[in-house]
Amino acid sequence: MKILRFLRIPNLVRKIISALLSLIIFFVPNSLYTTKDESSEYMLKGDDVFSYEGQKWTVGFSKEVLTPDDINEETYYIAGYNTNNPAKSVLDDMYAKAVYLDDNSGRGGVAICAIDCVGISRKDINDIRKLVIESEKIPNLKSINICATHTHSAIDTQGLWGKNFLSDGKNEDFMSELKSRTAKAIISAYEARKDGALYFGTAESENLLTDTREPIDYDSTVTSIRFDPSDGSDDTYIVNFTCHAEMLGSKTTFVSADFPAYMDKEINERTGGANVVFLNGAVGGLITGAEIDTFLRADPEFTIEHTKQFGKSVAEIVLSISNETAISPAINIKTKSIEIKCDNTALLLVRFLGVLNNDVSKDENKNISIISEVSYMELGEKQIGIYMIPGELSPELESGNFLSAEESANRTPASYKSLSEMARCEHNFVLGLCNDELGYIIPENDFYLHEWLPYFNNAVDEDGRKHYEETNSLGPQAAGIILEEMENLITSVE
Repeated sequence: MKILRFLRIPNLVRKIISALLSLIIFFVPNSLYTTKDESSEYMLKGDDVFSYEGQKWTVGFSKEVLTPDDINEETYYIAGYNTNNPAKSVLDDMYAKAVYLDDNSGRGGVAICAIDCVGISRKDINDIRKLVIESEKIPNLKSINICATHTHSAIDTQGLWGKNFLSDGKNEDFMSELKSRTAKAIISAYEARKDGALYFGTAESENLLTDTREPIDYDSTVTSIRFDPSDGSDDTYIVNFTCHAEMLGSKTTFVSADFPAYMDKEINERTGGANVVFLNGAVGGLITGAEIDTFLRADPEFTIEHTKQFGKSVAEIVLSISNETAISPAINIKTKSIEIKCDNTALLLVRFLGVLNNDVSKDENKNISIISEVSYMELGEKQIGIYMIPGELSPELESGNFLSAEESANRTPASYKSLSEMARCEHNFVLGLCNDELGYIIPENDFYLHEWLPYFNNAVDEDGRKHYEETNSLGPQAAGIILEEMENLITSVE
Protein backbone atom coordinates (compact mmCIF):
# COMPACT_ATOMS: atom_id res chain seq x y z
CA MET A 1 0.00 0.00 0.00
CA LYS A 2 2.88 2.41 0.74
CA ILE A 3 4.24 2.06 -2.79
CA LEU A 4 0.74 2.59 -4.21
CA ARG A 5 0.42 5.77 -2.20
CA PHE A 6 3.88 6.86 -3.31
CA LEU A 7 2.78 6.37 -6.91
CA ARG A 8 -0.45 8.29 -6.12
CA ILE A 9 -2.57 5.37 -7.37
CA PRO A 10 -5.43 6.05 -4.92
CA ASN A 11 -5.61 9.67 -6.10
CA LEU A 12 -5.59 8.52 -9.72
CA VAL A 13 -8.47 6.07 -9.15
CA ARG A 14 -10.53 8.75 -7.41
CA LYS A 15 -9.90 11.17 -10.27
CA ILE A 16 -10.95 8.55 -12.84
CA ILE A 17 -14.20 7.88 -10.95
CA SER A 18 -14.85 11.61 -10.64
CA ALA A 19 -14.17 12.14 -14.35
CA LEU A 20 -16.53 9.32 -15.33
CA LEU A 21 -19.27 10.79 -13.12
CA SER A 22 -18.69 14.23 -14.64
CA LEU A 23 -19.06 12.68 -18.07
CA ILE A 24 -22.33 11.04 -17.06
CA ILE A 25 -23.60 14.31 -15.57
CA PHE A 26 -22.73 16.12 -18.81
CA PHE A 27 -25.12 13.87 -20.74
CA VAL A 28 -27.90 13.91 -18.12
CA PRO A 29 -30.85 15.82 -19.59
CA ASN A 30 -32.01 18.91 -17.73
CA SER A 31 -35.43 17.28 -17.33
CA LEU A 32 -33.95 15.09 -14.57
CA TYR A 33 -33.20 18.15 -12.45
CA THR A 34 -35.72 20.20 -10.53
CA THR A 35 -35.84 22.99 -7.94
CA LYS A 36 -36.99 23.19 -4.33
CA ASP A 37 -40.12 25.09 -5.34
CA GLU A 38 -41.03 22.73 -8.16
CA SER A 39 -40.51 19.63 -6.04
CA SER A 40 -42.44 21.06 -3.08
CA GLU A 41 -45.76 21.74 -4.78
CA TYR A 42 -47.56 19.19 -2.59
CA MET A 43 -45.50 19.71 0.58
CA LEU A 44 -47.85 21.39 3.06
CA LYS A 45 -45.84 23.82 5.17
CA GLY A 46 -47.96 23.68 8.33
CA ASP A 47 -48.07 26.52 10.86
CA ASP A 48 -46.13 29.76 10.45
CA VAL A 49 -46.36 30.45 14.19
CA PHE A 50 -47.17 27.90 16.90
CA SER A 51 -50.33 28.36 18.98
CA TYR A 52 -51.77 26.41 21.92
CA GLU A 53 -55.47 27.24 21.72
CA GLY A 54 -56.98 23.90 20.72
CA GLN A 55 -60.41 22.86 21.97
CA LYS A 56 -60.41 19.05 22.00
CA TRP A 57 -58.69 16.10 20.37
CA THR A 58 -60.18 14.48 17.29
CA VAL A 59 -58.27 11.44 16.02
CA GLY A 60 -58.86 8.85 13.32
CA PHE A 61 -57.08 5.65 12.32
CA SER A 62 -57.14 3.50 9.21
CA LYS A 63 -54.93 0.96 7.48
CA GLU A 64 -54.58 -0.63 4.05
CA VAL A 65 -52.85 -3.86 3.04
CA LEU A 66 -50.00 -3.19 0.60
CA THR A 67 -48.97 -6.76 -0.16
CA PRO A 68 -49.74 -7.34 -3.86
CA ASP A 69 -52.35 -9.93 -4.77
CA ASP A 70 -50.03 -11.51 -7.34
CA ILE A 71 -47.12 -11.99 -4.94
CA ASN A 72 -46.88 -15.68 -5.92
CA GLU A 73 -47.03 -15.01 -9.67
CA GLU A 74 -44.84 -11.95 -10.20
CA THR A 75 -41.23 -11.33 -9.18
CA TYR A 76 -40.88 -8.90 -6.30
CA TYR A 77 -37.51 -8.19 -4.72
CA ILE A 78 -36.94 -8.12 -0.96
CA ALA A 79 -35.22 -4.89 0.10
CA GLY A 80 -32.73 -4.40 2.89
CA TYR A 81 -29.85 -6.82 2.48
CA ASN A 82 -29.01 -8.46 -0.83
CA THR A 83 -29.71 -7.75 -4.48
CA ASN A 84 -31.48 -10.43 -6.53
CA ASN A 85 -33.46 -11.78 -3.59
CA PRO A 86 -36.98 -12.47 -4.90
CA ALA A 87 -39.79 -12.85 -2.38
CA LYS A 88 -40.89 -16.48 -2.09
CA SER A 89 -43.76 -16.21 0.39
CA VAL A 90 -45.60 -13.90 2.80
CA LEU A 91 -45.03 -14.17 6.54
CA ASP A 92 -47.21 -11.17 7.36
CA ASP A 93 -48.63 -8.35 5.28
CA MET A 94 -47.13 -4.97 4.48
CA TYR A 95 -49.46 -2.16 5.60
CA ALA A 96 -49.93 1.57 5.34
CA LYS A 97 -51.21 2.71 8.75
CA ALA A 98 -52.47 6.26 9.05
CA VAL A 99 -53.51 8.54 11.90
CA TYR A 100 -55.30 11.88 11.56
CA LEU A 101 -54.96 14.34 14.48
CA ASP A 102 -56.80 17.62 14.99
CA ASP A 103 -56.96 19.93 18.03
CA ASN A 104 -60.10 21.68 16.71
CA SER A 105 -58.42 25.07 16.86
CA GLY A 106 -59.53 25.76 13.31
CA ARG A 107 -55.91 25.75 12.08
CA GLY A 108 -56.16 22.31 10.45
CA GLY A 109 -55.31 18.70 11.06
CA VAL A 110 -52.19 16.59 10.57
CA ALA A 111 -51.86 13.19 8.90
CA ILE A 112 -49.11 10.77 9.87
CA CYS A 113 -48.73 7.49 8.01
CA ALA A 114 -46.28 4.61 8.46
CA ILE A 115 -45.52 2.34 5.52
CA ASP A 116 -44.02 -1.11 6.07
CA CYS A 117 -40.99 -0.72 3.80
CA VAL A 118 -37.24 -0.16 4.04
CA GLY A 119 -37.55 3.43 2.83
CA ILE A 120 -39.42 5.61 0.38
CA SER A 121 -38.29 8.70 -1.51
CA ARG A 122 -39.75 12.16 -1.06
CA LYS A 123 -40.67 12.16 -4.75
CA ASP A 124 -42.92 9.11 -4.19
CA ILE A 125 -44.26 10.64 -0.99
CA ASN A 126 -45.23 13.78 -2.89
CA ASP A 127 -47.16 11.58 -5.33
CA ILE A 128 -49.15 10.26 -2.36
CA ARG A 129 -49.68 13.77 -1.04
CA LYS A 130 -50.97 14.83 -4.43
CA LEU A 131 -53.57 12.04 -4.41
CA VAL A 132 -54.76 13.07 -0.94
CA ILE A 133 -54.83 16.81 -1.63
CA GLU A 134 -56.49 16.57 -5.04
CA SER A 135 -59.17 14.24 -3.67
CA GLU A 136 -60.41 17.26 -1.65
CA LYS A 137 -61.74 14.82 0.94
CA ILE A 138 -59.80 16.29 3.87
CA PRO A 139 -60.60 19.97 4.32
CA ASN A 140 -58.14 22.27 6.09
CA LEU A 141 -55.31 19.71 6.12
CA LYS A 142 -52.07 21.41 7.13
CA SER A 143 -49.52 18.58 6.97
CA ILE A 144 -49.05 15.10 5.52
CA ASN A 145 -46.14 13.04 6.85
CA ILE A 146 -45.22 9.58 5.60
CA CYS A 147 -42.59 7.40 7.25
CA ALA A 148 -40.96 4.05 6.57
CA THR A 149 -40.90 1.49 9.37
CA HIS A 150 -37.54 0.37 7.90
CA THR A 151 -38.38 -3.31 7.68
CA HIS A 152 -35.69 -5.23 5.81
CA SER A 153 -38.15 -7.88 4.64
CA ALA A 154 -40.58 -5.89 2.53
CA ILE A 155 -40.84 -5.38 -1.22
CA ASP A 156 -38.29 -2.96 -2.68
CA THR A 157 -39.65 0.60 -2.70
CA GLN A 158 -36.37 2.34 -3.48
CA GLY A 159 -34.95 0.35 -6.38
CA LEU A 160 -31.60 -0.62 -4.85
CA TRP A 161 -32.32 -4.34 -4.45
CA GLY A 162 -33.09 -5.54 -7.97
CA LYS A 163 -31.14 -8.14 -9.97
CA ASN A 164 -27.95 -6.16 -9.45
CA PHE A 165 -26.67 -2.79 -8.26
CA LEU A 166 -27.47 -1.07 -11.56
CA SER A 167 -30.98 -2.47 -12.09
CA ASP A 168 -34.19 -1.05 -10.65
CA GLY A 169 -35.79 -3.37 -8.10
CA LYS A 170 -39.07 -1.47 -7.96
CA ASN A 171 -42.20 -2.84 -9.62
CA GLU A 172 -44.03 0.02 -11.34
CA ASP A 173 -47.53 -1.41 -10.85
CA PHE A 174 -46.82 -2.17 -7.20
CA MET A 175 -45.54 1.35 -6.54
CA SER A 176 -48.62 2.85 -8.19
CA GLU A 177 -50.90 0.67 -6.07
CA LEU A 178 -48.89 1.46 -2.92
CA LYS A 179 -49.39 5.17 -3.47
CA SER A 180 -53.11 4.74 -4.13
CA ARG A 181 -53.69 2.54 -1.08
CA THR A 182 -51.59 4.78 1.19
CA ALA A 183 -53.60 7.81 0.09
CA LYS A 184 -56.76 5.83 0.78
CA ALA A 185 -55.55 4.98 4.31
CA ILE A 186 -54.91 8.67 5.04
CA ILE A 187 -58.31 9.74 3.73
CA SER A 188 -60.04 6.91 5.62
CA ALA A 189 -58.28 7.92 8.84
CA TYR A 190 -59.84 11.37 8.51
CA GLU A 191 -63.25 9.84 7.81
CA ALA A 192 -62.93 7.59 10.90
CA ARG A 193 -62.09 10.47 13.27
CA LYS A 194 -63.61 10.60 16.74
CA ASP A 195 -63.38 12.87 19.74
CA GLY A 196 -61.44 11.69 22.75
CA ALA A 197 -58.43 12.12 25.00
CA LEU A 198 -54.75 11.81 24.13
CA TYR A 199 -52.09 10.54 26.55
CA PHE A 200 -48.37 9.92 26.41
CA GLY A 201 -46.12 7.72 28.50
CA THR A 202 -42.65 6.21 28.37
CA ALA A 203 -40.73 3.17 29.50
CA GLU A 204 -37.20 1.88 29.02
CA SER A 205 -36.35 -1.08 26.76
CA GLU A 206 -33.74 -2.79 28.90
CA ASN A 207 -31.40 -5.23 27.10
CA LEU A 208 -33.27 -5.11 23.77
CA LEU A 209 -30.90 -2.92 21.75
CA THR A 210 -27.30 -2.54 20.72
CA ASP A 211 -25.26 0.04 18.82
CA THR A 212 -22.85 -1.52 16.32
CA ARG A 213 -20.81 1.65 15.79
CA GLU A 214 -19.00 3.88 18.26
CA PRO A 215 -19.95 5.89 20.18
CA ILE A 216 -22.24 3.40 21.86
CA ASP A 217 -25.23 5.69 22.18
CA TYR A 218 -28.91 5.16 21.46
CA ASP A 219 -32.37 6.10 22.68
CA SER A 220 -33.69 3.13 24.65
CA THR A 221 -36.98 4.85 25.45
CA VAL A 222 -40.27 3.46 24.18
CA THR A 223 -42.77 6.30 23.79
CA SER A 224 -46.49 5.59 23.55
CA ILE A 225 -49.04 8.18 22.46
CA ARG A 226 -52.45 6.67 23.17
CA PHE A 227 -55.81 7.95 21.93
CA ASP A 228 -58.82 7.01 24.04
CA PRO A 229 -62.06 7.65 22.09
CA SER A 230 -64.98 9.12 24.03
CA ASP A 231 -67.39 6.57 22.56
CA GLY A 232 -65.55 3.65 24.17
CA SER A 233 -64.31 2.18 20.89
CA ASP A 234 -60.81 0.79 20.39
CA ASP A 235 -57.79 2.82 21.47
CA THR A 236 -55.06 3.83 19.02
CA TYR A 237 -51.40 3.57 20.02
CA ILE A 238 -48.68 5.54 18.25
CA VAL A 239 -45.42 3.87 19.29
CA ASN A 240 -41.97 5.40 18.81
CA PHE A 241 -39.09 2.97 19.28
CA THR A 242 -35.59 3.13 17.80
CA CYS A 243 -34.48 -0.10 16.16
CA HIS A 244 -33.66 -1.47 12.72
CA ALA A 245 -36.55 -3.75 11.77
CA GLU A 246 -34.25 -6.55 10.63
CA MET A 247 -34.89 -9.38 13.07
CA LEU A 248 -35.64 -11.82 10.24
CA GLY A 249 -31.99 -11.59 9.21
CA SER A 250 -30.17 -11.54 5.90
CA LYS A 251 -31.40 -14.95 4.69
CA THR A 252 -35.04 -13.94 4.65
CA THR A 253 -37.13 -14.50 1.53
CA PHE A 254 -40.41 -13.64 3.30
CA VAL A 255 -42.44 -10.49 2.84
CA SER A 256 -42.85 -9.16 6.36
CA ALA A 257 -43.16 -6.01 8.44
CA ASP A 258 -40.67 -7.68 10.81
CA PHE A 259 -41.02 -7.16 14.59
CA PRO A 260 -43.51 -4.20 14.37
CA ALA A 261 -46.10 -6.64 12.97
CA TYR A 262 -45.85 -8.80 16.08
CA MET A 263 -45.76 -5.81 18.42
CA ASP A 264 -49.03 -4.75 16.79
CA LYS A 265 -50.50 -8.25 17.07
CA GLU A 266 -49.64 -8.55 20.76
CA ILE A 267 -51.05 -5.12 21.67
CA ASN A 268 -54.18 -5.82 19.64
CA GLU A 269 -54.82 -9.16 21.29
CA ARG A 270 -54.09 -8.03 24.84
CA THR A 271 -56.25 -4.91 24.59
CA GLY A 272 -59.12 -6.53 22.75
CA GLY A 273 -58.65 -4.67 19.48
CA ALA A 274 -56.44 -1.57 19.80
CA ASN A 275 -54.94 -0.03 16.66
CA VAL A 276 -51.16 0.40 16.48
CA VAL A 277 -48.89 2.63 14.39
CA PHE A 278 -45.12 2.09 14.65
CA LEU A 279 -42.79 5.07 14.08
CA ASN A 280 -39.06 4.39 14.04
CA GLY A 281 -36.40 6.68 15.52
CA ALA A 282 -32.72 7.57 15.15
CA VAL A 283 -31.52 4.18 13.88
CA GLY A 284 -28.24 5.32 12.30
CA GLY A 285 -25.04 4.09 13.75
CA LEU A 286 -26.42 1.22 13.57
CA ILE A 287 -29.11 0.58 16.19
CA THR A 288 -30.48 -2.94 16.10
CA GLY A 289 -31.45 -5.90 18.27
CA ALA A 290 -29.03 -6.75 21.06
CA GLU A 291 -28.67 -10.34 19.81
CA ILE A 292 -27.66 -9.35 16.26
CA ASP A 293 -24.87 -11.94 16.13
CA THR A 294 -27.42 -14.72 16.66
CA PHE A 295 -30.04 -13.61 14.11
CA LEU A 296 -28.29 -11.63 11.36
CA ARG A 297 -27.18 -14.67 9.33
CA ALA A 298 -29.25 -17.36 11.02
CA ASP A 299 -31.70 -19.67 9.28
CA PRO A 300 -35.33 -18.53 9.00
CA GLU A 301 -36.71 -21.19 11.35
CA PHE A 302 -34.80 -19.43 14.14
CA THR A 303 -35.27 -15.83 13.03
CA ILE A 304 -39.05 -16.09 12.64
CA GLU A 305 -39.46 -17.04 16.27
CA HIS A 306 -36.92 -14.42 17.31
CA THR A 307 -38.83 -11.74 15.38
CA LYS A 308 -42.13 -12.70 16.98
CA GLN A 309 -40.62 -12.69 20.47
CA PHE A 310 -38.89 -9.35 19.91
CA GLY A 311 -42.16 -7.76 18.80
CA LYS A 312 -43.92 -9.25 21.81
CA SER A 313 -41.24 -7.84 24.12
CA VAL A 314 -41.72 -4.33 22.72
CA ALA A 315 -45.49 -4.70 23.09
CA GLU A 316 -45.10 -5.74 26.72
CA ILE A 317 -43.08 -2.56 27.38
CA VAL A 318 -45.78 -0.43 25.75
CA LEU A 319 -48.50 -2.07 27.81
CA SER A 320 -46.46 -1.78 31.01
CA ILE A 321 -46.32 2.03 30.83
CA SER A 322 -47.67 3.46 34.07
CA ASN A 323 -46.72 7.13 33.84
CA GLU A 324 -49.25 8.34 31.28
CA THR A 325 -49.94 12.07 31.15
CA ALA A 326 -52.85 13.74 29.39
CA ILE A 327 -51.80 15.81 26.36
CA SER A 328 -53.55 19.16 26.12
CA PRO A 329 -55.33 19.70 22.77
CA ALA A 330 -52.71 21.48 20.68
CA ILE A 331 -50.93 20.29 17.56
CA ASN A 332 -48.34 22.43 15.81
CA ILE A 333 -46.11 21.53 12.89
CA LYS A 334 -43.84 23.31 10.45
CA THR A 335 -42.03 21.92 7.41
CA LYS A 336 -39.38 23.29 5.08
CA SER A 337 -37.68 21.96 1.99
CA ILE A 338 -33.90 21.66 2.03
CA GLU A 339 -31.04 20.91 -0.36
CA ILE A 340 -28.16 18.62 0.61
CA LYS A 341 -25.07 18.38 -1.57
CA CYS A 342 -24.57 14.77 -2.64
CA ASP A 343 -20.94 13.62 -2.76
CA ASN A 344 -21.79 9.92 -3.03
CA THR A 345 -20.76 8.98 -6.57
CA ALA A 346 -22.37 5.54 -6.29
CA LEU A 347 -25.78 6.96 -5.36
CA LEU A 348 -25.57 9.62 -8.08
CA LEU A 349 -24.74 6.92 -10.62
CA VAL A 350 -27.80 4.82 -9.79
CA ARG A 351 -29.96 7.96 -9.62
CA PHE A 352 -29.02 8.99 -13.13
CA LEU A 353 -29.49 5.41 -14.36
CA GLY A 354 -33.07 5.59 -13.08
CA VAL A 355 -32.75 3.18 -10.15
CA LEU A 356 -33.31 5.79 -7.44
CA ASN A 357 -35.80 8.58 -8.08
CA ASN A 358 -34.98 11.25 -5.49
CA ASP A 359 -35.44 14.86 -6.60
CA VAL A 360 -32.09 16.38 -7.59
CA SER A 361 -30.94 19.91 -8.34
CA LYS A 362 -27.78 21.29 -9.96
CA ASP A 363 -26.18 24.66 -9.23
CA GLU A 364 -24.09 26.87 -11.51
CA ASN A 365 -20.94 25.02 -10.41
CA LYS A 366 -22.53 21.67 -11.37
CA ASN A 367 -22.79 20.56 -7.75
CA ILE A 368 -25.58 18.01 -7.39
CA SER A 369 -27.91 18.20 -4.40
CA ILE A 370 -30.76 16.03 -3.18
CA ILE A 371 -33.91 18.00 -2.40
CA SER A 372 -35.55 16.82 0.80
CA GLU A 373 -37.30 18.30 3.83
CA VAL A 374 -37.35 18.51 7.62
CA SER A 375 -40.32 19.00 9.93
CA TYR A 376 -40.80 19.85 13.57
CA MET A 377 -44.03 18.98 15.40
CA GLU A 378 -45.31 19.61 18.93
CA LEU A 379 -48.18 17.95 20.75
CA GLY A 380 -49.72 19.72 23.73
CA GLU A 381 -48.38 22.94 25.18
CA LYS A 382 -44.69 22.10 24.84
CA GLN A 383 -45.29 18.57 26.13
CA ILE A 384 -43.94 16.55 23.19
CA GLY A 385 -41.45 17.72 20.56
CA ILE A 386 -40.92 15.55 17.48
CA TYR A 387 -37.98 16.00 15.10
CA MET A 388 -38.92 14.56 11.69
CA ILE A 389 -35.70 13.48 9.99
CA PRO A 390 -35.44 12.29 6.33
CA GLY A 391 -33.13 9.36 6.96
CA GLU A 392 -31.23 7.26 9.49
CA LEU A 393 -29.84 9.72 12.02
CA SER A 394 -26.80 8.78 14.09
CA PRO A 395 -28.04 8.96 17.72
CA GLU A 396 -25.23 11.25 18.85
CA LEU A 397 -26.66 13.95 16.56
CA GLU A 398 -29.73 13.80 18.79
CA SER A 399 -28.02 13.36 22.17
CA GLY A 400 -24.81 15.35 21.66
CA ASN A 401 -22.67 12.43 22.89
CA PHE A 402 -20.12 12.76 20.09
CA LEU A 403 -16.77 11.05 19.82
CA SER A 404 -13.96 13.32 20.96
CA ALA A 405 -11.33 14.49 18.50
CA GLU A 406 -8.96 11.80 19.78
CA GLU A 407 -11.59 9.06 19.38
CA SER A 408 -12.97 10.10 15.99
CA ALA A 409 -11.77 8.71 12.68
CA ASN A 410 -10.69 12.12 11.40
CA ARG A 411 -9.16 13.27 14.72
CA THR A 412 -11.33 16.37 14.75
CA PRO A 413 -14.03 17.56 17.18
CA ALA A 414 -17.74 17.56 16.34
CA SER A 415 -19.05 21.10 16.09
CA TYR A 416 -22.80 20.67 15.98
CA LYS A 417 -25.72 21.91 18.00
CA SER A 418 -27.47 18.63 18.76
CA LEU A 419 -31.21 18.13 18.70
CA SER A 420 -31.26 17.81 22.48
CA GLU A 421 -29.85 21.33 22.71
CA MET A 422 -32.74 22.58 20.57
CA ALA A 423 -35.39 20.98 22.78
CA ARG A 424 -38.41 23.08 23.75
CA CYS A 425 -40.60 20.38 25.23
CA GLU A 426 -40.94 18.12 28.24
CA HIS A 427 -40.35 14.99 26.15
CA ASN A 428 -38.66 14.88 22.73
CA PHE A 429 -37.92 12.18 20.18
CA VAL A 430 -36.78 11.61 16.62
CA LEU A 431 -39.09 10.30 13.93
CA GLY A 432 -36.66 8.76 11.45
CA LEU A 433 -37.02 7.95 7.75
CA CYS A 434 -39.77 10.56 7.64
CA ASN A 435 -40.82 12.06 4.30
CA ASP A 436 -37.68 10.70 2.63
CA GLU A 437 -34.89 8.13 2.97
CA LEU A 438 -31.44 9.67 2.56
CA GLY A 439 -29.55 6.79 4.15
CA TYR A 440 -27.18 7.24 7.09
CA ILE A 441 -26.64 10.71 8.53
CA ILE A 442 -23.20 10.69 10.16
CA PRO A 443 -21.19 13.29 12.13
CA GLU A 444 -18.50 14.78 9.91
CA ASN A 445 -15.68 14.22 12.39
CA ASP A 446 -16.23 10.45 12.13
CA PHE A 447 -17.15 10.35 8.44
CA TYR A 448 -14.40 8.21 6.93
CA LEU A 449 -14.14 7.04 3.32
CA HIS A 450 -12.19 4.35 1.53
CA GLU A 451 -8.90 5.80 0.36
CA TRP A 452 -9.32 5.21 -3.37
CA LEU A 453 -12.82 3.78 -3.84
CA PRO A 454 -14.91 6.18 -1.72
CA TYR A 455 -18.59 5.21 -1.45
CA PHE A 456 -17.96 1.96 -3.34
CA ASN A 457 -15.86 0.12 -0.73
CA ASN A 458 -16.12 0.07 3.05
CA ALA A 459 -13.29 1.92 4.76
CA VAL A 460 -11.38 0.86 7.88
CA ASP A 461 -9.90 3.68 9.94
CA GLU A 462 -6.58 3.79 11.84
CA ASP A 463 -8.23 2.31 14.91
CA GLY A 464 -9.51 -0.69 12.95
CA ARG A 465 -13.16 0.47 12.95
CA LYS A 466 -15.24 -0.32 9.86
CA HIS A 467 -17.14 2.52 8.20
CA TYR A 468 -19.88 0.74 6.28
CA GLU A 469 -22.52 3.42 6.84
CA GLU A 470 -20.71 6.02 4.73
CA THR A 471 -21.35 4.00 1.56
CA ASN A 472 -25.07 4.53 2.13
CA SER A 473 -24.99 8.25 2.86
CA LEU A 474 -25.11 11.50 0.88
CA GLY A 475 -21.80 12.77 2.23
CA PRO A 476 -20.08 14.39 5.21
CA GLN A 477 -22.04 17.66 4.98
CA ALA A 478 -25.49 16.08 5.31
CA ALA A 479 -25.58 15.99 9.12
CA GLY A 480 -24.62 19.63 9.51
CA ILE A 481 -27.14 20.81 6.92
CA ILE A 482 -29.99 18.84 8.46
CA LEU A 483 -29.24 20.04 12.01
CA GLU A 484 -28.85 23.64 10.89
CA GLU A 485 -32.10 23.56 8.94
CA MET A 486 -33.90 21.96 11.89
CA GLU A 487 -32.60 24.66 14.24
CA ASN A 488 -33.72 27.39 11.83
CA LEU A 489 -37.13 25.74 11.62
CA ILE A 490 -37.55 25.49 15.39
CA THR A 491 -36.44 29.06 16.07
CA SER A 492 -38.86 30.34 13.41
CA VAL A 493 -42.02 29.06 15.13
CA GLU A 494 -42.06 31.51 18.05
